[in-house]
Amino acid sequence: MTKRQLAHLACAAAVAASGLGAAAPSATHRSVHLVRAGESIQKAVDAAKPGDTVVVSPGTYHESVRITVSGLTLRGSGARNTVIVPDTATGGACATAGDGICVAGTDSSPVRRVTVAALTLRGFTKQGLWATGTDRLTVRGVTAEKNGQWGIATERSAHATLVGNTARDNGDAGVFVSNTVDSEEGARDSGNTVIAGNRLSGNRIGVTVRRLRNLTVARNDATGNCAAVFVVGDENKPRVGALTLRQNHIHANNKSCPKTARLPFLQGSGIVLTGAEDSLVTRNRIEDNVGTSPLSGGIVLFKSFVGALNERNEVRDNVLLRNGPADLANRDTGQGNTFRGNRCTVSEPAGMC
Repeated sequence: MTKRQLAHLACAAAVAASGLGAAAPSATHRSVHLVRAGESIQKAVDAAKPGDTVVVSPGTYHESVRITVSGLTLRGSGARNTVIVPDTATGGACATAGDGICVAGTDSSPVRRVTVAALTLRGFTKQGLWATGTDRLTVRGVTAEKNGQWGIATERSAHATLVGNTARDNGDAGVFVSNTVDSEEGARDSGNTVIAGNRLSGNRIGVTVRRLRNLTVARNDATGNCAAVFVVGDENKPRVGALTLRQNHIHANNKSCPKTARLPFLQGSGIVLTGAEDSLVTRNRIEDNVGTSPLSGGIVLFKSFVGALNERNEVRDNVLLRNGPADLANRDTGQGNTFRGNRCTVSEPAGMC
């Protein structure tokens, strides 16, 4: 061995001994917890650490599941195969509230980067999936059906991604996103929450956006609801707004739903804005939504039921066909709303088509 080779080996040995040349430690170990039919999903979730995945085998599971650990993925074996339904004997806060899956954090300590995917939530008295105090929640490939109130719902949450889900035959909204549900306050910044590529049918409302800002509703298919998309604002500040509603297919949302304490009866509503500002409604296809409610029509601007006006919203480049009593309806007195480039036949007032 040459003197140069000996010197190189000696140097390498010295570096290794000092620890400077040691390999970087491996990434934190992430475990996969498999739940088989007849086993408890909640037990596997309770055993999981941040970054772990809980995989739920095909079967019907009678329980509610509460998630409080960040970085967890809960994944079924496909919405047709993994079904979660209520069990009145199940304890815990989520079951007591009447919800299927609860992702539960707080404003000061949000649950971060949780994913729920590829399963069905059916028949819960309140919500199929309920998330509060979350950051970067993802809900993908979930079917929420025949739940008493909302199919998939979030509050006090930011940066959510709700994509590729099916919400049908729920008592109120298929997808519901809100600032809070238990107090009065101004609109929150949703951190560009995205509601996209979902199928929404047979609900009271397909998507409800309540008192939020900075949010996108795109490429959803909504049919057979009483109203397809409802943006709800009020007199609180900041106001609901800075929203984008684009490239949705909204058709034949002609189910009739009775009035509530805050809303008249609903039927035949495509996109409804109440009390919203600085929002863009563009490139949607809206057809065959017909009714006799004050909120009926293809795209409707209506002052909120506490008197808040729509202001500076832009409605452009939409296709609106056979909606009644109008394709476009501005039933508001707010200022700065514009309508241009829309393909339609009937508007209120006349001249917007």
